[in-house]
Amino acid sequence: MDQTLYVVILLIALCSVSECAQRQYHFINENKTWTEAQRYSNTGLVFVNQLKSWRDAQSYCRQNHIDLVRVRNQNESQQVQKIISDNHASGSYVWIGLFRVRDSWQWSDQSNSSFRYWKSGEPNHVGGNEDCTMIETTPGRWNDISCTNKFPLVCHEDKLIVIRENLTWSEALRYCRQNHVDLVSVHSEEIQRRVMNVVKRASTAAVWLGLHNYCIMNMWLWVSGEMVCYQNWAPGNGTTPENCSLENRKGAVQSGGDQRWISLPESHKLNFICSRN
Repeated sequence: MDQTLYVVILLIALCSVSECAQRQYHFINENKTWTEAQRYSNTGLVFVNQLKSWRDAQSYCRQNHIDLVRVRNQNESQQVQKIISDNHASGSYVWIGLFRVRDSWQWSDQSNSSFRYWKSGEPNHVGGNEDCTMIETTPGRWNDISCTNKFPLVCHEDKLIVIRENLTWSEALRYCRQNHVDLVSVHSEEIQRRVMNVVKRASTAAVWLGLHNYCIMNMWLWVSGEMVCYQNWAPGNGTTPENCSLENRKGAVQSGGDQRWISLPESHKLNFICSRN
């Protein structure tokens, strides 16, 4: 092996160990609005000014965002209260994602948190059917109430978005950088779970990731500059030398099945996932 190439590969290997241990991913935060909701990107919250029952609110958030908002501490409670206050919510109440299952309270997104901010005397389960939770717009305390009532809602939103346009990998990369931040980099199991949550909305069998292969070294890298530490390859993909004699190979995630990563020619036209502000 040429000595120079050997040194380069050795340096890359050393960098990969360091980056896998230390690199973190950061998003740029900006506030954006749309016609029926106010999106607070720096908090991951979306206020929806539509009157819905709790179940309809849960369904709306799951279809369009992640889930009804969960409130795990006082800081998050203040963030929810601020987005409600800033949007001058119609009426006095807004849905959050806490609901009763038998004799215990759970968050809609199944996250664990013992934080509660009940109004004095609540929850009181009047009539035995107050199984959902709303937040009073002033002063921001919680109250249990029947799930059939209709209030505005607050959703928890992801920083990832599936673009349902069929583009080559290079076109998808350009689109994400012009309109959002970048093609998504999946450098942890947590990010993979978020990808799995949004990729189900895709219209193609696979969806582009920000993953590309350097054939000369048989090495996969993320467009964000990170090494591929966490991996979720489908069998027969990503772990053997790629055939780049015809065209370069890029990484995609399956939109169905167990949603693992696959290697495809870069000219394939697929939906893709952008990280966004």
